[in-house]
Amino acid sequence: MQPPQRRFRLLASLSALTFVASGLAATPGAAAETTASSRQQAYTDAAAEFGVPADILLAVSYLESRWDVNGGLPSTSAGFGPMHLTDAAYVTSLPREEEATDAPAEDSRGDDSRTTVKAPIEQPAGTGADPAALQTLDAAATATGLSKEELRTDVTANIRGGAALLSAYQQELTAPTGANSDVAEWYGAVARYSGATDDAAAAAFADEVYATLAEGAARTTDDGQALALTARATTPNRQWLNGLGLRHLQRPDGLECPVNLDCEWIPAPYQVLPGDDYGNHDLGNRPAQQKIEYIVIHDTEGYYPGVINMVQDPTYVSWNYTLRSVDGHIAQHVKAKDVAWHAGNWYVNSKSIGLEHEGFAANGAWYTEAMYRTSSKLVRYLALRLGIPLDRQHIIGHDNVPGITPANVGGMHWDPGPYWDWARYMELLKAPIRGIGTAHGGMVTIKPDYATNQPAFTGCVKKGVLCAAHGSGSVVLRTAPDANAPLLTDFYLNGTKPATMHISDHGARVETGQQYAIADRQGDWVAIWYLGQKGWFYNPPSNPAAVWSTGFVITPKAGKATIPVYGRAYPEAAAYPAGVPVQAIAPLTGYTLAAGQKYVVGNILPSEYYRAVTFDGSSPGDWTVVRGETKYVQIQFGHRIMFVNLADVDIRPAVV
Repeated sequence: MQPPQRRFRLLASLSALTFVASGLAATPGAAAETTASSRQQAYTDAAAEFGVPADILLAVSYLESRWDVNGGLPSTSAGFGPMHLTDAAYVTSLPREEEATDAPAEDSRGDDSRTTVKAPIEQPAGTGADPAALQTLDAAATATGLSKEELRTDVTANIRGGAALLSAYQQELTAPTGANSDVAEWYGAVARYSGATDDAAAAAFADEVYATLAEGAARTTDDGQALALTARATTPNRQWLNGLGLRHLQRPDGLECPVNLDCEWIPAPYQVLPGDDYGNHDLGNRPAQQKIEYIVIHDTEGYYPGVINMVQDPTYVSWNYTLRSVDGHIAQHVKAKDVAWHAGNWYVNSKSIGLEHEGFAANGAWYTEAMYRTSSKLVRYLALRLGIPLDRQHIIGHDNVPGITPANVGGMHWDPGPYWDWARYMELLKAPIRGIGTAHGGMVTIKPDYATNQPAFTGCVKKGVLCAAHGSGSVVLRTAPDANAPLLTDFYLNGTKPATMHISDHGARVETGQQYAIADRQGDWVAIWYLGQKGWFYNPPSNPAAVWSTGFVITPKAGKATIPVYGRAYPEAAAYPAGVPVQAIAPLTGYTLAAGQKYVVGNILPSEYYRAVTFDGSSPGDWTVVRGETKYVQIQFGHRIMFVNLADVDIRPAVV
């Protein structure tokens, strides 16, 4: 989302998080765990100490953090360590860091026929979850006798604290306890651990934990610890949920959400405003009138309550769904048939659904597993219902959306940022990122190992200062096959200067799941075509940053020295009916696509413009789709997708 110009961050006020990040990864307790079995033993010992089945403890921890340490940084909902013990009071007490940007403000509607830039309303702190759920470190400290600092920074202490909480919740329910007790009877305690405020959200969390129990899990954590959970089918006793006294949300008819997810309807207002204006979205008739091509992944750059306030403000902008970090709770605001103002590109808005995830793009600490899971289930439901392919050409980040005209490119957003785990997300969508092909297939799909790939980004705390080390799905591109070579340039971000490692500068950055045409190879270095340049990245077989792929690419037709690229796929002038102003096609003249270069084909699209500029549809041509004869090819031109005229290019199989 990233509201324009200057704003304050609370949880992402990372001036003090450099200290926090030195915690879990550097404390004696963490450093002592050098063998593959030591972390597993920590779970076993904690479970025995507090009378919790070890499998329950492991499964809850997996759903909270996938057993990761996350460099000692807190999650968006102030959770620390593999057990996600929360200390919101500590996190919100950190000094505020004011962040400024010189980028122009984005118009989230992204339509130069109607401007809708609005100032963001002030966001309250907190996440909208049960306040007690945001301060579980207090209860864990009381139950274990450990200090809150130990629980935040020592892995073994953190695991013990989680076990103590589960045990306490089970005892309060007067349910069976003990390390050898029936795991089926722990459903209520597990549900409470979620911190959810309503029964559906708590049940959804518990169901995911028990699904993890049934499936089993095994992985190496982000700090190198091998852990395993043996699969065991269990039918949980869901009656224990009744003892938690949680509220029950009514689920209105027409809510576009899977029945097994916790969702509510908080509508974005469609209403008349002073000055012949209206907000905060447009009515439509999708997909009957216009096919939905994209689902756009955003982060909120704010906390859940404030974001919910924003979307209910008729003078602000809109999106279709908001997802809460602590428990994955979903609020829907705009129906799929209507057009939300979220992506900064009207062509994309009119053909997309936008999901806002509670979080901060510059805060590598961290999108919760619970939110990843509910988001992926929602996106899979929407994609299957609307016929949207589950690939990275159609499931895109806000950072992949192009500017509509040259004047708009510099103000486009970069969320969800380099710390969003696209590989994990696509796995949860049941569309894992895989390589299909060989080194001679002519294409690569970006896929570094998220945990160990830790680019040296700067600016999370202060400009020029290194961000805390954290896994990332991003790979940087250089001008030559040399780790010391300058980065590529992006004219609209840095002019003729090389891109930087500043967290928001993606002028020389590719992302997991994106596909590019191979331009050259030297040893373990691979060059791809990127923004009209050869971009080199290191791709050794022992630790690849990308996998070989095959597919189709475009190249300029013979005789064309260069061809234009566009940020939107609008019709030719002759397609517009009388009374409807012609919308400029507006090539992005700062970019060059020259003869001999190749870019991966993402889709072949019709030229379309959805006309919607009045509240009641009274303007000529309102609430209709203008379609032309021109067709466009969606390509992966740089970090963002862009479009070229089909008549300007040849489409060929990708080969080296």
